[in-house]
Amino acid sequence: MRDLVYRLYARRVEGRLDHAQVPKHIGVILDGNRRWARADGRTTEQGHQAGADKISELLGWCAETDVEVVTLWMLSTDNLDRPAEELMPLLAIIENTVRGLAADGRWRVHHVGNLDLLPGRTQQVLKEAEQDTLDRKGILVNVAVGYGGRQEIADAVRSLILEAAESGTSFEELAEMVDVDHITKHLYTKGQPDPDLIIRTSGEQRLSGFMLWQSAHSEYYFCEVFWPAFRKVDFLRALRDYAARHRRYGY
Repeated sequence: MRDLVYRLYARRVEGRLDHAQVPKHIGVILDGNRRWARADGRTTEQGHQAGADKISELLGWCAETDVEVVTLWMLSTDNLDRPAEELMPLLAIIENTVRGLAADGRWRVHHVGNLDLLPGRTQQVLKEAEQDTLDRKGILVNVAVGYGGRQEIADAVRSLILEAAESGTSFEELAEMVDVDHITKHLYTKGQPDPDLIIRTSGEQRLSGFMLWQSAHSEYYFCEVFWPAFRKVDFLRALRDYAARHRRYGY
């Protein structure tokens, strides 16, 4: 009976959704895997796997509602400091998930993060997934692995300086010409629209460094449910909440 009521409610929410007001780029902080596992009497690895399994559902919902870009924060630079007994299984789950996204046939996979911080095997999986899906027309799925917002900005500035050095531009000339657009062109997400909506699960109400540059004008939606328990109705509520807001773009 509960499942029937849930499906009817989700259908009602979806029926009232204005597709013209759907965000084109959604960022998702996939938070709460470990807490969900503890609450359900499962291991940390099982929690991470349950979170990974939820991704395909989310992308299906995004496809149904005309979302064009989804950025999934799967592993932060801070996560790389976790004990090896947790980090290595987590990396294996991420690798399998990325392979699955590439094999699905519907998504275009793009890595955002610092490859140099990741093990060679993980780097290879990310590179192959991006190359294999390069010409697809479906949703662009940014997999944020080894990602940190401060790291991204530092890497963008470094890339900008190296490009200027290669072209013979002096530091004085670079200082005169550099602006917001120049830095934006060197971000991991260069050429993409900034996220319209950022969703964070698990009840935490902070960005933790996620897309610091790109989220300047984003709307935020904080959801109490842990990521593995995230449902379609939770997703639709986020879209409904977004559609009801008046975006002021900093004013």
